[in-house]
Amino acid sequence: MTTEERKYLEWCSAHYRDELTSDIMPFWLQNGLDKTNGGVYTCLDRQGVLMDTTKSVWFQGRYGFICAYAYNHIEPNADWLQASKSCIDFIEAHCIDTDGHMFFTVTAEGHPVQKRRYVFSECFAAMAMAEYAQATGSRTYAEKALDVFLNIRRMLATPGFLEPKTTVKGHSHSITMMLINVAVIVKQVIAHPALDEQIRLSLDNIERYFLHPEYKALLESVDPEGGLIDTIAGRTINPGHCIETAWFILEAAARAGEDDHLKELALQIFDWSFEWGWDKTYGGIINFRDCKNFPPQDYSQDMKFWWPQCETIIASLYAYKVTRDRKYLRIHRMANEWAYAHLKDNEYGEWYGYLHRDGTVAQDAKGNIFKGPFHIPRMLIKSHLLCEEILSTE
Repeated sequence: MTTEERKYLEWCSAHYRDELTSDIMPFWLQNGLDKTNGGVYTCLDRQGVLMDTTKSVWFQGRYGFICAYAYNHIEPNADWLQASKSCIDFIEAHCIDTDGHMFFTVTAEGHPVQKRRYVFSECFAAMAMAEYAQATGSRTYAEKALDVFLNIRRMLATPGFLEPKTTVKGHSHSITMMLINVAVIVKQVIAHPALDEQIRLSLDNIERYFLHPEYKALLESVDPEGGLIDTIAGRTINPGHCIETAWFILEAAARAGEDDHLKELALQIFDWSFEWGWDKTYGGIINFRDCKNFPPQDYSQDMKFWWPQCETIIASLYAYKVTRDRKYLRIHRMANEWAYAHLKDNEYGEWYGYLHRDGTVAQDAKGNIFKGPFHIPRMLIKSHLLCEEILSTE
């Protein structure tokens, strides 16, 4: 590592920690935390003014996780731990239907608004409970996290329980990759064979079904045998998801004793996905591509959302950590500089979420049902930790 590279990583480490503690966490504690009903609001305008009291159940778990994650790895801030507990309490009191399946959105007080076929609300709840268990040493919350995880597997395995989105049968990349991360986090606080089984199954399925070397791509959906569904939807590449998958695999590899095959798989996915995603004209990671280079169908296909940029910052640092290949540090600098040049709101704090392809702001709200205190603070915490790990081993 050169002196310049060391200085860059030292600056990044300090910057990520400072932004988390002086901007992102205070922004959401002040503007999002519901001190009356518990939990967190996420529909905030640019200045943090509440626009809609509808609550995302995803974000009760996501923010519950982030606050405990920051408590565990940045500083033992009692307000963060209390906020985590508030979100978990709100989930348990209001967000679980009688069939054990969680809602997607609820009112401020916790009355049901919408329920969807997905199990991502459960995924984030399990992560929150596990991270809170680690923060407090609570066996009770470790067991709750495991129970939610086992219920996810039960729902996914029960025919007809989750109504199919379409009549096209096959496999979905999103839940496959998500369950790697959930299982890894829950496994930190409690042991169970299902956690190891899920990690092995998801990793195998990613390589067996979704990885398509003929397109140098990881596809979002495939037929039951892993073949291409030759439709606009079936040809979709989501570079942000794929880059996120790469660092999930690197995390799993590290916890499996630095598994070389998994590292090679993750790096291949990252290299392909960055090539598909990086906009060579304007910079930044683009939303969607078609593996045959036809025009994508999604209305936001050429926009730049906040979260793929966050995943690229993490994954490129992780790739540099395990390889020391300077190309990944160059990619990190590109992604980091682009994100801060276009997404950071230097006047009112936090980040914009939605940009046009050229990097101009499409709308300036700081949150909604899908954007809130998760990808950005997770990136800041994880990237700070990665920088410190890299610096400590040089």
